[in-house]
Amino acid sequence: MVRSTEQADRLRETARRRRVLFFSLTLLTAAAATAMMWDILQANGLNKLDWAGLTLFFVLFVWISSSFWSAVVGFVVRLRGGDPAMLDAGPAEGPLPSRTALIMPIHNEDTARVAAGLDVIWTSVARLPEQASFDLFILSDTRDPQIAAAEEVAWADLVARHGAQGRIFYRRRVENLGRKAGNIADFVRRWGGAYDYAIVLDADSIMSGTAFVQLARLMDAHPQVGIVQALPLPAGRDTLFARLIQFATRLSSPMLASGLAYWQLGEGNYWGHNAIIRLKAFAAHCDLPRLPGHPPLGGEILSHDFVEAAFIRRAGYEVWLLPADSGSWEEVPSNVIDYAARDRRWAQGNLQHLGLLRARGLHWLSRVHLVTGVLSYVTSPLWLLVLLLSSSVVILQALHGHQYFLPGSHSLFPNWPKYRDGEIAALLSLTAVVLLLPKVLAAVDALRNRRLRAGFGGAWRLTVSLVVEQLFSILLAPAMMLFHTTFVISILSGKPVSWRAQERGDRGVSWLEALRRHKWHVLIGIAWGALILKLAPRYIWWLLPVLAGMVLSVPLTMLTSRVEFGRWMRRRKLLLTPEETHPPAEIAALEERLRHGGHEATASSRPTQTEKADASIGPMRVPDQTPLPMKAQSLNHFSVPHASGRRDDRTRSERRGF
Repeated sequence: MVRSTEQADRLRETARRRRVLFFSLTLLTAAAATAMMWDILQANGLNKLDWAGLTLFFVLFVWISSSFWSAVVGFVVRLRGGDPAMLDAGPAEGPLPSRTALIMPIHNEDTARVAAGLDVIWTSVARLPEQASFDLFILSDTRDPQIAAAEEVAWADLVARHGAQGRIFYRRRVENLGRKAGNIADFVRRWGGAYDYAIVLDADSIMSGTAFVQLARLMDAHPQVGIVQALPLPAGRDTLFARLIQFATRLSSPMLASGLAYWQLGEGNYWGHNAIIRLKAFAAHCDLPRLPGHPPLGGEILSHDFVEAAFIRRAGYEVWLLPADSGSWEEVPSNVIDYAARDRRWAQGNLQHLGLLRARGLHWLSRVHLVTGVLSYVTSPLWLLVLLLSSSVVILQALHGHQYFLPGSHSLFPNWPKYRDGEIAALLSLTAVVLLLPKVLAAVDALRNRRLRAGFGGAWRLTVSLVVEQLFSILLAPAMMLFHTTFVISILSGKPVSWRAQERGDRGVSWLEALRRHKWHVLIGIAWGALILKLAPRYIWWLLPVLAGMVLSVPLTMLTSRVEFGRWMRRRKLLLTPEETHPPAEIAALEERLRHGGHEATASSRPTQTEKADASIGPMRVPDQTPLPMKAQSLNHFSVPHASGRRDDRTRSERRGF
């Protein structure tokens, strides 16, 4: 349904009021906290270190306040039963007038897991009366010949078992130019004209056929919408670390997504997968520029999704986040090391967005999304800097003592030290509320829904799980802070990341690997703690959670990577999620397939020439293909060559891992 002028004006006014409210609350909260901190510090005089710490404190409090108010708003929205301003698909009846391509880019993935997931996805689609509106594309960028051969066998087997000749397609690029974004761009140019929409899937994505139909109906009903991002919920992993992430994300994400959608409305963001895109608009406006300079900050854009959302919004199309928690899932890294490795790649991609902030024509909220992506990693070195500044102030006070008679003062009376105990208590209370209340509200949101409460193991077990997750979060956070700080420094010093397949599955970390990755974290924690104990021992209690996380990082990483500890928690019904207690059909089917070996074709199996001939492997057949050229868009002074014409110019300094 095309909006009338009156409806469009009403939506703009709603967005304006909501954003004024959200940003006002965020800035006022940060200002109040900073005023309290200023009052505490100025009691005994402010020096340059105090002013630097105060400035950083304000920036960081803005960051945590924005999450706090998104959570509060999301809780209220869910309490009221939803947001009337969200997209409405209209009557869910009748055939779909549109055609949608389900596209899964893959790169050196576990073939058995990918094949099992695709089998589940297509089985779910094939059950629906609208199934004729969907085709499935496997877009391979795999470089390993054995894995590529296994992919072809898995594809042929998938087609044969479902009788889906001409419906499920496999294409492997000769050159993987542009990485994932280039892979998708190649599909759009070659075959996008045959489809109205594309739903982008990651190699670990699972979505239900019902979710696909819902997304297609939303796009059919709203031609002004360019992207709709479904909410991917975590599922499928068994290590203790993964279960901690799954529980925390599954508990909080629907509420946080509701809060984000409330104030973002049609200026939302795109997360790169489990989302539907309008292909003609995407082709016309979302070709990625090549940033000036060399990697890591120049060259090809790694985090393409935020940029594509900004470009399609610049063209006048809306981008929406769908906060409904149904039919969309993904997997999470199974240990701290793999989680950090993924963040290393994302950190480089997000820092590249600094070079796009000057792009002409972007909606101001799109620029906010780009800045938010940068801050998601830059805040870690800022937190570390605040901790170091506060430690320096305490150490200097311990070394020099309080100055009872200030230099140049002729007063007969000493300058007695002043303490702001009330203000300190108020600031600590405010900080605790801002940090902890969102999780409490998420738990309340789950507890008030009988089915959701049972899905988390019941009220008592949900509460215990929340305490366990919070304890581990406190202990794991310092190591992640140091990882992110290292990443930011490494990127700014000119060291790019290499492109390799993401580690998936329940991978355990050995003592040796954990020690190799965390050795500097442990040494920093020991040296920092020893210095504080020697010079300002009373301050050690304030730093104890941070120092404990650093010193214990090796055993924490090793132990939380173990499947047996995750399953121990599951047997005691702790850290449960609704996807485990009441598995959706797609998740149950995936677990069943993986339990029985997933698929006959594995990454180590190499088909014979006879097998390849029998499978009829050849050029990918697609119906009525009509190329959609990705048009170059002007971006200030940047040149924007086509992705398909770019060479891979990564330097030799790129290295594996992070």
